[in-house]
Amino acid sequence: MQVVVPFAAETPKTRLEGVLTRSERLRFARAMLADVLAAIDAAGHEPTIVSTSPLSFDGELESVPSSVSVEIDDRALTDAVDARLPDRGGDPVAVVMADLALATPAALESLFATDADVAIAPGRGGGTNALVVRTPEFRVDYHGTSYLDHREIARDVGASLEAVDSFRLGTDVDEPDDLVEVLIHGPGRAPDCLRTFGFALECDGGRVGAERLENALSET
Repeated sequence: MQVVVPFAAETPKTRLEGVLTRSERLRFARAMLADVLAAIDAAGHEPTIVSTSPLSFDGELESVPSSVSVEIDDRALTDAVDARLPDRGGDPVAVVMADLALATPAALESLFATDADVAIAPGRGGGTNALVVRTPEFRVDYHGTSYLDHREIARDVGASLEAVDSFRLGTDVDEPDDLVEVLIHGPGRAPDCLRTFGFALECDGGRVGAERLENALSET
C-alpha cells in the first residue's frame, strides 16, 4: 500500500495566525508532519510526502524515518491526490493528512486494515482526514464537507464504503481550540513544539484551554 501525506510547505495552518507567528506555524506544521510520518512508519508503511515546494530535513524533520520520500506537486489538493490514486490493477493508496497530530500506529492500522473499496476516517465538521482507496473508479473531491461528497462519489461508482470511527484520526489541527487536544493527547513532537512556544493547559472553572504563558507573539 502506498501512503501519501499531502503537505502545504509554504503557507501552513493560516487559521492559527492569531496565536502563532508565521515562523512558529511553519515549525508547528513540520512537527505535526514528523509525528504523522513516524506513526505511518511504525505501522509498517513507507510514507511519501507530496509537498507544494521542496523540503529541507532539518529541525523538526531532522529525525524522520529514512523510508520517507518526497514528491513536489504544487497543484490543488484534489488534483495532487487524484494523480496518485490507484489505476486498474494497482495497489491500494492511503492518503493521510499532515495535521493529524494525535495519530498513532494503532489508529492508522485500523484504517489500513479495512476491506472496503473506500475507507474514510472523517474529521470533525465533515472533512476527510484520512482514507484508503482500493478501486480505480473512485476519485476525491476535497472541499467543504468532503466526507459527505466522498460517500456520494463512492455510491455513484458502486464502491463499498467503510467509515472508520477514530478520535485520533478524526482530530485535525486547524483552529486555536484544537491545540488543547495536542497538549493532552499528542504523542510526539507537536506537543513539545507548543510547549517550547510557551503554551500550557489552562482551566479556570470551565472548559480546559490552551494558554500562552508569554503575552506577546515573537518571531522565532
